[in-house]
Amino acid sequence: MDPHSALTLAAVALTGIVCQWLAWRLKLPAILFLLVAGIIAGPATGLLVPQALFGDLLFPLVSLGVAVVLFEGSLTLRLHEIKEHGRVVRNLVTLGALVTWGVITVATRYLVGFNWELAALFGAVVVVTGPTVIQPLLRTMRPTAAIASILRWEGILIDPLGALLAVLVFTVVVSGQQEAMFTVLAAMAGTGVVLGLMGSLLLAWLLRHHLLPHYLVNVATLALVLTVFTLANALSHESGLLAVTVMGMVLGNLRDVPVHEVVDFKESLSVMIVSVLFIILAARIEPTQLFALGWGALALLLVVLLVARPAAVLLSTRGSKLSRNERLMLAWIAPRGIVAAAVSALFALRLEVLGLEQAALLVPLTFWIIVGTVGIQSLTARLVADRLGVSEPEPRGVIIVGADRLARAIAAALQEQGFPVVLADGHWDHIRTARMEGFRTYFGNVASAHAERHLDLVGIGRLLAVTQRPFFNALACLSYRNEFGSDRVYALQTSEEKGSSEKQTLGPQYSCRRLFSERVTRAMLASELSRGAQIRTTRLSESFDWHAYLSRYHGKAIPLFAITPKGLLRVFSAEREIKLGPGWSVIGLVPPEPTPEGAATAAVTAAAVS
Repeated sequence: MDPHSALTLAAVALTGIVCQWLAWRLKLPAILFLLVAGIIAGPATGLLVPQALFGDLLFPLVSLGVAVVLFEGSLTLRLHEIKEHGRVVRNLVTLGALVTWGVITVATRYLVGFNWELAALFGAVVVVTGPTVIQPLLRTMRPTAAIASILRWEGILIDPLGALLAVLVFTVVVSGQQEAMFTVLAAMAGTGVVLGLMGSLLLAWLLRHHLLPHYLVNVATLALVLTVFTLANALSHESGLLAVTVMGMVLGNLRDVPVHEVVDFKESLSVMIVSVLFIILAARIEPTQLFALGWGALALLLVVLLVARPAAVLLSTRGSKLSRNERLMLAWIAPRGIVAAAVSALFALRLEVLGLEQAALLVPLTFWIIVGTVGIQSLTARLVADRLGVSEPEPRGVIIVGADRLARAIAAALQEQGFPVVLADGHWDHIRTARMEGFRTYFGNVASAHAERHLDLVGIGRLLAVTQRPFFNALACLSYRNEFGSDRVYALQTSEEKGSSEKQTLGPQYSCRRLFSERVTRAMLASELSRGAQIRTTRLSESFDWHAYLSRYHGKAIPLFAITPKGLLRVFSAEREIKLGPGWSVIGLVPPEPTPEGAATAAVTAAAVS
C-alpha cells in the first residue's frame, strides 16, 4: 500500500469519528454527517475513490463490516424486552415487510420507470431499516419503552430477513426461474440458523469454562463471527447475515455467559465500522445519476414516507395494546441504513455485468431513499414524539450506592429539589432506615444479575457510589458505565484510597470520576455531618454570587451539586469545572450556623486573644 492510500484510510477513519462527535454534540444521527462527508470527499472533490483504493476487496470488506454491526446489535437484544410486543415485531418483519415491498415496487415502476424486475429488486432492498440508523435516532427522540423496544427489534431482525428477500428477488431476476425461490429460501434459512446456533453455542461453551484468556476473548469472538459469516455465505449465498444475527441473539440470551466485555468491544468496533462504511459508500455516488432520476425520485420518497410505512404499521399493529399515538410514531420512523446501501451496491455491480438496463441507477436511488428518510425523520423525530406525547423526559433521577446516614443526607437534599433518588445497599439496617424515611430503595448488590433484571431505572440518569468500600464503588461504576455513560457515574473517594500507594490504587481502566473533588473524602463528609454540618441549597443572584457564597462560610462550605436555571443537575467533580452565575443553585455541605451565645463567646475569645 502506497503512502497516499494509507493517508486516505487514516483520513476516512478520523473524519468518521469527527462526524460521530458532531452528532453527539448536536444530538442528531451520525449518518447525516457521514453521508455529507462521503459525498464531499467523493463526487464533490474526488479526494476519495473507493474502487481505486480498495479494488476487488471493497465489497468483501463492506460485507464483513455489516456482519459485525448486525452481530453487535443482535447481541444486545433481550427476549424479556419484547414479550408484550412480540406479535407486533413479528408482523412488522413479515407482513409489514411484504406490504412495504409491494407498495415500493409499484411506486418505483410507475414513478421512476424501472422495469418490473428491477423495481421489485429495489423494493426488496429498501425494506430494511437497521440498527445503524435506529439506535442513534432512539437516543435523540427518547421514545417510550414500547416504541423503543419495537423499533430496536425490528431494526435488528429486518436486516437479515430483508437481505433474504432481496437475494430471492435477485435470484429470480438473474435466473428468470420463480421455482428456484423456494429452494434458495430453504437453503439460506437452514444454513443461517444452523451455523448461527453452532457458533453461539461454541462461543458460550468457551466463555463459560474460561477456556480463553482475558486478552483473547474479544478477538476470538470477532474471528468466530467472521468465520460463521463467511462459511454461511460459502454454503448458501447471502445466508451469512442471518447466521450472525441468530448467533448474537442466542448468545445474548443464554444464562451465565459473560458477554459484557464482548458487548463493550463490539459496540466500539461497530461505531468505527459504520463511520468508515457510510463515508466510503457515499463516496461512490455519481451526482449525474442522482439528477437523472428526476422528479420521480422525490415522489417515490414521499410514497415511502407517507404510504408504505404507515400501511405496514397499520396492518401490523391491529389488535395490539399500543395507543393511537404510539402507532402514529411507529408509522413515522423507518430510516434506511447500511445494509440497504451495501446490498444495492453489490447487486448493481452484478447486474451491470449482465447488461441489465437501468442497473446503474439502483445505487443512487437507494442512497436517495437513505438520505431522505434519515434526514427528514432524524430532524423531525423528537418534535413528532413530543407532539404525540410518546417521548420520555431527560432522566433526572440518581441512584446512590449506599444508604447510610451520609447517603441518606445527600438523597434528601436531591429529592427536596425534585430529583428522584433510589438508594441501593446490601445492609438491611440501612435499607430499613431509608424506607422509613420515605426513600425508594433496592436491597442487594447493584452489580448482581438480580439487579440487572429487577432494579427499576426508569427516569434514572446518574450513579453516585458512596460506600466505604472503594473496590465495590468501582465495580458499581463499571457495571453502570454503559447504562448511563462514563461521564455520569461517580465514586466518592475513601480515606483508604487517599492514602494508598500506587501498588494499592486501581488502574485507570477501572477508575471512574471522583465525586465532588480530590480533597473531599467520605470520612470528611461523615465527620462534618456528625459535628452538625448540614446539606443546604442556596440560590445565587447578582448580589449574592459564587464568591459571596464561599465567603459566607469562610471557605468551609463543600459544594456538592449545582442546579442550572433550567433545573438541570450538575455534579461537582475533580474532572469538571462548573461556572456558576445568577439563577443557579448550589447544594453544599455547610458548617452549622453559630448560635447567638456561640457568636458572643467567639467574639469575647477573639478580643481576649487580640
